[in-house]
Amino acid sequence: MRKNELSILIPSYNCDSYSLVADLHNQAEAIKGLQYEILVADDGSTSESFIERNRQISTLTNCRYIERGFNSGRSAIRNFLVKESRYANLLLVDGDLCVARNDFLSSYLRCEEYDVIDGGITILTNGEQLRGNLRYLYEREAEPRHTAEMRQLTPYAHFHTANFMIRREIAKSHPFDERIKGYGYEDVLFGKTIKECGLKIAHIDAPIGFNKFEDNTSFVTKTEQRLHTLATFRNDLHGYSALLSLTKRFKRWHIIPLVRLWHKIFGAYERRKITGNKPSLILFRMYQLGYFATILNHINGKNN
Repeated sequence: MRKNELSILIPSYNCDSYSLVADLHNQAEAIKGLQYEILVADDGSTSESFIERNRQISTLTNCRYIERGFNSGRSAIRNFLVKESRYANLLLVDGDLCVARNDFLSSYLRCEEYDVIDGGITILTNGEQLRGNLRYLYEREAEPRHTAEMRQLTPYAHFHTANFMIRREIAKSHPFDERIKGYGYEDVLFGKTIKECGLKIAHIDAPIGFNKFEDNTSFVTKTEQRLHTLATFRNDLHGYSALLSLTKRFKRWHIIPLVRLWHKIFGAYERRKITGNKPSLILFRMYQLGYFATILNHINGKNN
């Protein structure tokens, strides 16, 4: 692995990615002898203000902002960036995140050689202002499981696309699954792929910052989209989803009909509560289980 070559690839959709790019650009410029590029691909953003802001990216040296003009999906946009890249090492970072440490890039470049390296995420926002934000509560509860040590215990299941490095030749020969058009699980399927191919993955402490949290209604809607993706690709994701495993146990115990009945009666109430000002993570999990069981029943009904 030629550590002096780096393509930083950033998919962006309806978000300000300029500040992220500017910080990464400054770090890359400070690393002696580094040949680098930063490519940002806009995946059909609908906000002209974000597009206009991100056009400034192309004014920075070795940086390029690519306007695609249409939405291709989270897998396809990453595969597009890989094809556009030129250097041996690829660092993929989500466009709505931010740099959390001054040694972010150097932490990756001094890491021992692996096929894939996952740097993780960290929450940078003051929680006192976000006690009514469901996404914040969800991410904050999950944070203890996101340390490098915890992720390395089950390295393939804990792979996430928000912040990782991969060799270009591997990314080209093992692309993201473009069957996934909706939201979610493209990272989980990629983790499964690299495991099945026998590739080495390392989890290190090089987090990217997470400081933007969508409102509760948007987060629940994205969760519903993610559950539809899980239902569609349930056979591919066997063993890679706690919700799938729980649903299968409940099915064996003949509880699923009760779960669906509960969701039919109380699902609308649960959704109002978790999109309100005082959301509950317990209620959120109950809603997910009921919503998912209902989707599966609908799919099974159509297949009968």
